[in-house]
Amino acid sequence: MRQKELRIALVCYGGVSLAVYMHGVTKEIWKLARASRSFHSAGEQQTDGVEAVYLSLLKTIESECELRLRMLPDIITGASAGGINAVFLAQAIHSGQDLEPLTELWLANADVEKLVDEEARPWSDIAAKPFMRPFVWYLSNRPGNAVSESVALETRAEVRRKLSNLVRGRWFEPPFSGVGFTKLLHDALTAMAAEEVDEPLLPPGHPLDLLVTATDYRGHREVLRLNSPPIVEETEHRMPIDFRVRTPATGGQSLAHLCELTLAARATASFPGAFPPLQVKEIDDLAAGDWASRDQFLQRIMPTNVERGTVDHVALIDGSVLVNAPFEGAMAGLSARPAQREVDRRFVYIDPSPRRPASTSGDDVRPVGFFAAIIGSLSTIPREQPIRDNLEALEAQSREAHSLRKIVNALRPEVESAVEKLFGRTLFLDRPSPKRLATWRTKAQQAAAERAGYAFHSYAQAKLTGIVDRIAELACTVSPDALRPDFDALAIRLRAAIDARGLDTLSAPGGGASAEAITFLRDHDLGFRIRRLRLLARRLSREWDADPDISDQDLEAAREQVYRALSLYSMREDLGALGPDFPAIASRGLEHPDALLDALAQRRSLRETDIEAEKILAAALEDMSKDLRRRVLLTYLGFPFYDVATLPLLRNEGLTESDPVKVDRISPDDARTLREGGTAATLRGTEFYNFGAFFSRFYRENDYLWGRLHGAERMIDLICSTVPGGFDAARCVSVKRDAFLAICDEEQQRGLCNADLVAKLRDEILAKLG
Repeated sequence: MRQKELRIALVCYGGVSLAVYMHGVTKEIWKLARASRSFHSAGEQQTDGVEAVYLSLLKTIESECELRLRMLPDIITGASAGGINAVFLAQAIHSGQDLEPLTELWLANADVEKLVDEEARPWSDIAAKPFMRPFVWYLSNRPGNAVSESVALETRAEVRRKLSNLVRGRWFEPPFSGVGFTKLLHDALTAMAAEEVDEPLLPPGHPLDLLVTATDYRGHREVLRLNSPPIVEETEHRMPIDFRVRTPATGGQSLAHLCELTLAARATASFPGAFPPLQVKEIDDLAAGDWASRDQFLQRIMPTNVERGTVDHVALIDGSVLVNAPFEGAMAGLSARPAQREVDRRFVYIDPSPRRPASTSGDDVRPVGFFAAIIGSLSTIPREQPIRDNLEALEAQSREAHSLRKIVNALRPEVESAVEKLFGRTLFLDRPSPKRLATWRTKAQQAAAERAGYAFHSYAQAKLTGIVDRIAELACTVSPDALRPDFDALAIRLRAAIDARGLDTLSAPGGGASAEAITFLRDHDLGFRIRRLRLLARRLSREWDADPDISDQDLEAAREQVYRALSLYSMREDLGALGPDFPAIASRGLEHPDALLDALAQRRSLRETDIEAEKILAAALEDMSKDLRRRVLLTYLGFPFYDVATLPLLRNEGLTESDPVKVDRISPDDARTLREGGTAATLRGTEFYNFGAFFSRFYRENDYLWGRLHGAERMIDLICSTVPGGFDAARCVSVKRDAFLAICDEEQQRGLCNADLVAKLRDEILAKLG
């Protein structure tokens, strides 16, 4: 049975009240992950509702398509209100907690009358500025007014009433309560923890990345190193708040302290003008002294402010002011991710309201007014900047992966011939013990170096430069901000220390690598090990699976063991495994580069890892059929020959997920099985400049339900698209119908949404899909 992981890196856009729609989408991602976990659990787990539909689909794919699929949402990023959904989803994935309390938060409390500050409530005629009533009435009722133009007829009276109260409450201050918003978020996180806890949704030890964007209004000083002057300071306003954790074996463990998660959610969604900027004191007051990790957390996310003693001055506003679609943060999370089977990596972004196309020649376009130009330049344009640059980077990465595969495939006949000449055909009849495998590996690497001739020295220099750069980058990443060494200076010092160890020349007099070079590479060349096993895993997963001469059972057993060995090396990339004192060692790298090199070698223990990995591989080889064993050995021992040719083409030493990355969007425009027309035909939160759902619970319920329906549709699309050769389209639509009806059943039973609204959606499903 072929096994595959569908790994999702989720990007949640900002969108003001459209966050309610995004919550509906993220709930379906959560439910699919729960169904996937149940599918792979040791015993049959009870599932119902839409989770049972997803579980049935996974079982169908297994039985009919011979593919055992697991869905893992392991990278979650978000901005603004999308950041709130990202925080809660990541917490539910990591802890096994229930996501339902967030539904109650959005439906019951995301209303202007609940969010407004107590001091801004028009509790009397005096406080409500009665003299403003005619002015407010004129603004909201005159021909062409914002309410008439952007709000549906049936809710205009409700919106006008709430808008009147909001405008007459107080002037020139944010109407919504920052403290109240913080408490709402914290209460929802606390409610999640109080519910019955299940198991985490990722495998034990698997990394989970959460990142939300925030904007430092006052900015903080960052050092830039130039030619002249050598050092300058500039103001940086971006402040990403990120978390990387390993999935625990049991549920109930929070991703981070609830104060830290609350700070992240509150900061990213501090919409300018609506909420006051977040200050750390607001979280301190909430914690009431129960926040032991406070100093460590603040040192990590705002080190410059901690160093200068200005933490109390930090004012954080909405993350989408500068970064509305945090693709870059999601891309950064691709490194150091172990794999136990073939990976289908998807970047999925939620865009509730896809942008309208720009005007074309002949359109009747109004001139850009004075205030429109100012508002657009300060807010609208930065928020709506397209993600083309990020997608082009992902596309380039995928093209690079395809190109390398073509090169490796073209080299295969020559490489396999060289390996057979080196070892003779009797090699493939021997019992591959760990000791023999290590001896063969060493012999193949030395032969590849010798046969490369003069090209070996350039290959070795490229390899050494890449290793040095990776170590320097690692040291700069883990070092405290105030003690962070300059990357270029550290790389120079590291290279000088390496040269002093006899590596000023990497070639031996008789050809190949010198003894000193071999010693250094055995301690530090992590990338080579990972690239070698990834090539072997790719051939087992993608190139040999259709070969009739190799049984599926042999292939699956081999894949499992190769991925086990690969995960040993992937874990050596984890910075957290280097020890709590390693940042201090790294920060002193300029003064003591040898200490940095020795500490890294000792803590990664690559030589010991080689022994463990080759025990796994030797046992797997012994159980393989003769033909498969021959192919695996030709690939494993032939890898040094491939690496000499391909390493100069790699930008990252192969240390990120190397398979092509696919990008999928979730929006009303992409989910048309049930209703055509996209956003305009389904969502109501787009009214009143995307604030509409904050003025009407009916709007929130409508958008939440459509978020669930669209999320279910697109999740089923993703599951079906990962099946080799595709999944029957008619069957796919049938699964969607079952999922839609299951969602209606769940919501009718839960009773949070208007019963008539749920009934009408059910009737529409039955009328459209039977």
